[in-house]
Amino acid sequence: MSKPTLDDLRAFMAVAEHRSFRRAADLLGVTRSTLSHAMRGLEDNLGTRLLHRTTRSVSLTEAGESLLRRIGPLVGDLDAALEEVAGAQGNPRGTLRINGSEGAIRLLLQTVVPEFLARYPGIELDLVAEGRLVDIVEQGFDAGVRLGEAVPRDMVAIRLGPDMRFLAVASPGYLVSHPAPTMPDALLQHQCIRQRLPSGKRYRWEFLKRGQDMAIDVPGALTLDNTQLIVEAAIDGLGIAYVPEPYARAALSDGRLVAVLEDWCPLIPGLFLYFPGTRHMPTSLRAFIDMVRAAA
Repeated sequence: MSKPTLDDLRAFMAVAEHRSFRRAADLLGVTRSTLSHAMRGLEDNLGTRLLHRTTRSVSLTEAGESLLRRIGPLVGDLDAALEEVAGAQGNPRGTLRINGSEGAIRLLLQTVVPEFLARYPGIELDLVAEGRLVDIVEQGFDAGVRLGEAVPRDMVAIRLGPDMRFLAVASPGYLVSHPAPTMPDALLQHQCIRQRLPSGKRYRWEFLKRGQDMAIDVPGALTLDNTQLIVEAAIDGLGIAYVPEPYARAALSDGRLVAVLEDWCPLIPGLFLYFPGTRHMPTSLRAFIDMVRAAA
């Protein structure tokens, strides 16, 4: 029996954690067939089956559960020791994976990322922008970036940007023929540009003023699932849009858009970087957090 390599054990841990060859292969940067072959080789070397495989799922056998319990802390300690040595020399290495909304990733690219890459050339930064809120632990991310109200409560959160608000906006041309609404329910008489959420549902516009809140399922002939496209449609006079203020700021400044119902659009917690506080923190993430705090 040949001894399993550290890479074999890391691959097994990835499959065991994600219960998926596809997700583990994506995380490790290999093909599913390569990963499957490696797991077969590991099982052959150990002389026991570690994984139950079906066409739709992967689960651990009793032997697999036992192996995972024994090697998990050992590999974690090894990773921590290697990262500590590299960090002590001022050369942290590895891959840092961060998931966030498109706007969040754009903010990182405009602020922290350039200096971070310049300062830590040994770290590969893998940023994934997507609309849906994912379980960052299950999906193999080190951290996430979302609006404060969307951050899971069991996560450690660090403020990345100031409070912000959603604004209802329209083009001056649209408002010439459609008088600006003065109350949220007046939107029911307007042409609105609706937003399709990643879940498939349409977003209900939420307003608040002096303790009175309203959630309006606005009417409209156009629905989009991308905030930047919604802003462009509003600039083109296709209706009233409801978007995070940073997306509309340039068009508001140069007059292509006008804000309506501003007194019904209060500030909400802005973007936060968040991560699990219950597991070892990679040196790469610690360096990123330090830079975020310094930039705040």
